[in-house]
Amino acid sequence: MRYFIATASLALLLLGLAPAAAGETDKTAITARLKEWTDAFNARDAAKTCDLFSAELISTMRGRPDEGRDAVCRRIASTLANRNLNLRYTPRIDEIILSGDLAVVRLVWSLTTREGAKVVTWEEPGLDVFRREADGKWRIFRFLAFSTARD
Repeated sequence: MRYFIATASLALLLLGLAPAAAGETDKTAITARLKEWTDAFNARDAAKTCDLFSAELISTMRGRPDEGRDAVCRRIASTLANRNLNLRYTPRIDEIILSGDLAVVRLVWSLTTREGAKVVTWEEPGLDVFRREADGKWRIFRFLAFSTARD
């Protein structure tokens, strides 16, 4: 019986069926990383939000110069430190494309801010490029985001 299982597993691998299962596992891991980031941001945990970003991050956002990880993390920490501002992020993942240790995620982030009576919802269509790093975690090393505010 063990021989049969080993032979069947090898056959699946050779037929290219095993990588699909691995792809689903990677998609699940990337989705979980985005949920962890969302939970950390909504809990105002700046240190945990930064764990999603690679040390080699390059961020491109409308109206800003490209930024690296340190600048992005400082901006997030500063925003989260403002206790007069209530914040809530939620992602909508539209697509995850995998290629080995790289993944491209097409998504829309929604950020609702409340400062006093003023409530604004920002929609941020974006593209996050993830890389599986040496510690096995998927991290964003490039992203593009283009915000639009709605009152």
